[in-house]
Order: sequence, then C-alpha cells, then structure tokens
Amino acid sequence: MKRYTSLRLGSRFSALIDWRAVSILFLLAAFAFLVMVLSVGVGQVQLSPLDVIRVFLGIGSKFDQLIVETFRLPRILLALIAGASLAVSGAFLQAVIRNPLASPDMVGVTGGASVGAVTVITFFSDRSTNLSVSLFWVPAASFIGAAVIVGLLLFFSWGKISPFRLVLLGIGFTLATQAATNFIILIGPPFSALQAKTWLTGSIYGSNWNQVAVLLPWLALLLPLAFVFSRHLNVSQMGDSLATALGARPSLQRLLVLLIATALAGAAVSFVGTIGFVGLIAPHAARKLVGAAYGLLLPASALLGAIMVMGADLLGRTLFAPLEVPAGVLIAVIGAPYFLFLLYWSRKK
Repeated sequence: MKRYTSLRLGSRFSALIDWRAVSILFLLAAFAFLVMVLSVGVGQVQLSPLDVIRVFLGIGSKFDQLIVETFRLPRILLALIAGASLAVSGAFLQAVIRNPLASPDMVGVTGGASVGAVTVITFFSDRSTNLSVSLFWVPAASFIGAAVIVGLLLFFSWGKISPFRLVLLGIGFTLATQAATNFIILIGPPFSALQAKTWLTGSIYGSNWNQVAVLLPWLALLLPLAFVFSRHLNVSQMGDSLATALGARPSLQRLLVLLIATALAGAAVSFVGTIGFVGLIAPHAARKLVGAAYGLLLPASALLGAIMVMGADLLGRTLFAPLEVPAGVLIAVIGAPYFLFLLYWSRKK
C-alpha cells in the first residue's frame, strides 16, 4: 500500500507525494553522482574518488584540478546531459504516441537528427575538423532533421498505433535516414568522413566545454518545460474526452510535448551521436521504480538515462583499455535484447 502526503502551494497547485518514490529518486541521484565521480577518476592518470571530490569542492591540487576540469569533466557532463535528454524525450514520445515501444531511436527521430548534424559536420568543417560556422548550428540542424521525422510519424500514424506498425514505421524511417546520412558523407570532403563516422557510433571522445556550453541552455530550458507539462500528461493518459472535460486542450498539449521531445533528442544527438535505446529503456525502468505518474517518472527517467550513458562511457574506457569502445556500442549490446523482449511482451499483451 502506497503512502501519500498531500502538498498544497496556494490555491492553484496541489500534489500527492509518494515518499517511497521520492526516496528512490534520491537513491538514483546519489548513484548518478557516484558514477560521475568514478568516471572522472578513470584515465591514464588515475584519481581516487576522494581526490575527485576535493576538486569538486575547490580544495584539490592544481594538477588534479587541471585533469578534472580541462579534460574529463566536460566529457562526463555531456554524457549526463545527453542521457537525461534522450530518456525524457523517450518518456514523452511514449506518452504522446501511447505506445510502449516509442523512443527517439525506434521511431527514427534520432536518425533524422543525425542527418541534420552530419550535414553541418560534413560541409562546414575545415581540414583540421574545426567547424567553419557557429557550434549552435549543430543542435539547430539536428532539431530540424528530427522535426521532419516527427511530422512524418504524425502523418502516418495519427491516432493510436499498434506496436508492430510503429516498429515498421521506425524501421522505414531509420533506413531512410541512414541512407541519407551515408550519402551525405559520401559526397562530402574526405577529411570529414572519419569525424562523421566516429560521431555516428555514439562516441563522447574529445568533448569540450564549448559543446557543454551550447547544450546546457537547451537542457536548462527544455527540462523545466517538460516538468511543467507532466501534469497535463497525467490527464491526457485518461483519454481525450475526459481530458477535454477537465479543461485541458489535448491536441495543443500533444503538439507542444512533441516539440519538446524532438528538441531534447535533437540537442543530445547533435553532440554525442546516435546513442540508441536510452529513450526506450530508461522510461520503462523508471515506471517499474516510481510508477506511471509523470511528475516522478520524468526525473527518474532523466537520472536513469544519465546513469546509462555515463556508465557505458566508463565501461567503454576501462574494459578494453587502452582501446576505447564508444558508449553507443555498449548500450546497443544491452538495448537490442531488451527491445526484442518488449516486442514479444507487447505481442502477447
């Protein structure tokens, strides 16, 4: 039996707090911080967790501070931001499409974002692989590419769509975007091909503070908006008729939620590449832990997504050192069997 506490702020906001779910959120946040500390400490120069925490507190040595702040922390923060963004995007897509198999990579949104990002990387990079345009254009192009796929998805699947039809649409969109991406790389200058191919594997290698500075405002704007819409999502899950009777505007809210999900996925993909299955696995695991209420589901999904990408990046740097396996490859090893299980479960249901 769940135990709830009523919370009321003024006359317009009230909520029931599930303390078990809140405790799980705190545990997930603590575990995410632990993974971050371990990730920052791993490298050619090993740092103990205590040394890393000292640097975070501003009392570490100059050498440790240089290693953490210049070389490692941007990479870990980018993994955290991208994982959280992909997970929340997946939770939103599952809510709007009302399909448990919906996620940015399953429905082709990630592929569309990849086309946009690869276009900028391929045609606007010099021989030193430096962009000749503002870094802002990478997430902007990714958003445009992802938005095109979302528009096509809505066109072909207006209303409720079966899991198998969604899978077929996703496969079609993914194959089309892969073909477009490969064609862009093929006709582009040779010196940009390797950079684009490495990016497509979901590698966070070479991340820097400039990328964090561009991606962080997207997250700072979009995640609070996502939590604002969490209450509307709870109402919309009851059906459009009841939601309208309660004063909601389901069609408008679905469109806004889709735009937020598209922007989150596009921003994440623009800098970490095509990391799949995070938007599928994290929301499902979050539902098992904290329930289906989106006020708790979204932060739990964000934390789990961050843990997945940071953990995959950590394992990729340690399992086969000095070789480095891209985070996207390791997540795919886990995600593919999980997707097949969900497909089988949906078929039985």
